[in-house]
Amino acid sequence: MSGSVCHMTHATEQWNADRIPDLTGRTFVVTGANSGLGLATTRELARHGGHVVLAVRDEGRGRAAAQRIAGEVPGARLDVRRVDLADLDSVREFADKLRAEHPRLDVLVNNAGVMAPPRTLSAQGHELQFAANHLGHFALTGLLLDRLAAGRDPRVVTVSSLQHRKGRIDFDDIDGARRYSPMGHYNQAKLANTVFGHELHLRLTAAGSPVRSVLAHPGYTATNLQNDTPVALVRWVYGKVLGPLLAQAPESGARPQLYAATAPGVEGGAFLGPDGPGELRGAPRPVAYAPAATDPETGRRLWELSERLTAVRYPLG
Repeated sequence: MSGSVCHMTHATEQWNADRIPDLTGRTFVVTGANSGLGLATTRELARHGGHVVLAVRDEGRGRAAAQRIAGEVPGARLDVRRVDLADLDSVREFADKLRAEHPRLDVLVNNAGVMAPPRTLSAQGHELQFAANHLGHFALTGLLLDRLAAGRDPRVVTVSSLQHRKGRIDFDDIDGARRYSPMGHYNQAKLANTVFGHELHLRLTAAGSPVRSVLAHPGYTATNLQNDTPVALVRWVYGKVLGPLLAQAPESGARPQLYAATAPGVEGGAFLGPDGPGELRGAPRPVAYAPAATDPETGRRLWELSERLTAVRYPLG
C-alpha cells in the first residue's frame, strides 16, 4: 500500500449517506456510538437496515442515543452494550458477551476516542489516550476477529485523524512518564490507530482472511472530543476559535467512515478522508497515509508491543 494515496476501483464523487446500500441482515458494532461521529454513523447504519450494537462507556447516554435514533428511524434495530475501552478487563467482558450473543459480526467501527486530557493512567497503568484510542481497539478487534471472519463482506474500520501526520510513537516513553504533552500524546495515539489499521491490513491479507481493514478520518468535525477536553487552551482553540470557522457537522464528518464501512468494493488498506482543501471537509475520497504509518519496522514494533500490553493474540495462523 505504501504511503501514497490508495487506488480504488470506483468513484466517490460527492458520495453521501443516501447512497448507502440496503444493510438488512448485517450487524455492525460502533464504539463511542452515543455522540458525535459515532452517533451519526449509528443513525445512518440503522436508517439503511443495519443492526447496530452501540458500544458505549456510559450506558445511560447510550440508551438515550438509541431512543433518539429509534424516534427518527422507525423499526431501528439497536442494542446498547457497555465497554470502557481504556480498561482491558472491560474490553474482554464486552467481547465475551458479544461473542455469546453473535455467532457472526459483519463490521466493527473503531470510532471511540479521547483527546488531550492531563496525563492520566488507565486501569492497567497505561497512558489514557494510548489505552483508550489504540490498545482498547487493538484488543477488541483481536477478540472479535473470528466472529468478523464469519460475517458477510466483513470489515474493520479504524477511525484515524489528520493529527496522525503530526504524531511520533515514542517506544521508549510510550506512556509519557518522562515527558507528557496532551496534544502530542493524542497525535501519538492517532498515529498508532493508523499504523494498526495498515498493519492489520497486511496481516489479514497474508493470512488470506476475508476480513478487510479500512481506515477513515473525518477531517475537521465539530464533536464533543474538542469541547470535553479538560485542557482549556485546546478546548478554546479547537472548540471555540477554529471550530466555528472550519468544522463540519458530525453528519458530514462521518461520511468517510460510513463509506469505508458500507460502500461496495472498498479495498483492504484503503484510507478515506474528505475531498476538500486540506482534507478538512467534504465528500470521501482516498487520502495518503503519513510515511510513518506504513513503515514496516514501526508496524512490527507497535504490533508486538500491543500484543504484550493487551495479552491478545490474533487468530491469523
